[in-house]
Amino acid sequence: MPTTLGTEYLQTAIRRLRYYKSLGEKTFEQLTDADFHFTPNEASNSIAVIIQHLSGNMLSRWTNFLTEDGEKLWRQRDEEFEVHDYSRQQLVALWEKGWNCFLSSLTALTENDLLKTIYIREEPLLVVDAINRQLAHYPYHVGQILYIAKIIKDAGWKSLSIEKGKSEAYNKSDGIKDPAKNQ
Repeated sequence: MPTTLGTEYLQTAIRRLRYYKSLGEKTFEQLTDADFHFTPNEASNSIAVIIQHLSGNMLSRWTNFLTEDGEKLWRQRDEEFEVHDYSRQQLVALWEKGWNCFLSSLTALTENDLLKTIYIREEPLLVVDAINRQLAHYPYHVGQILYIAKIIKDAGWKSLSIEKGKSEAYNKSDGIKDPAKNQ
C-alpha cells in the first residue's frame, strides 16, 4: 500500500522526536546526580528545571489532545521553573512520563486527524501545526540540556554527533564520499 503524505509526515515527526528524546537520554548517561541541578547563571535553568518544564508541557498539551484545550487547568507552569530537590530517578521518571504521554498521543493520530482543529490557551490550531510547534519546542529544550551538559563535562564530554574536525573522516567511513562503498 502506498504511503500518503499525511502518514509519512506523522512517521517522520515521530522518528525525529524519538531521536531528540534519545539525545537527552544519552546526555543523562554522562551526568552525575548533582549535574542535573547545575545552573550556569541566574538567568538560566538547570537540566532538572528543563526536564520539569518539558514534562509539564507534554502532559498538558498531549493529555486528551484532540478533545481538551492543551493548557490544562491543573497545570502549574510556574512551578515547573522552581528549583526542587528531585533525585536523578525522579527527574528521569518525569522525563519518561512526559514523553510517554506525548508519544502515545502522537502515535495514535492518523492522517485524518492532521487537519482537525485543537486548542492551546483557547487559540485554534490545526493538529499539523500543533505537531510542528512541538517539533520546534522540544528539540530547542533538548539542545539546552546538551549545551549545559557540555559546559559541565568540558573535556570529558563524549560527543553525540560528528566531532569537530572529524567530518571528512566520518563521511569517508560512512561511504558518503566514496561511491565504491555505496555499491
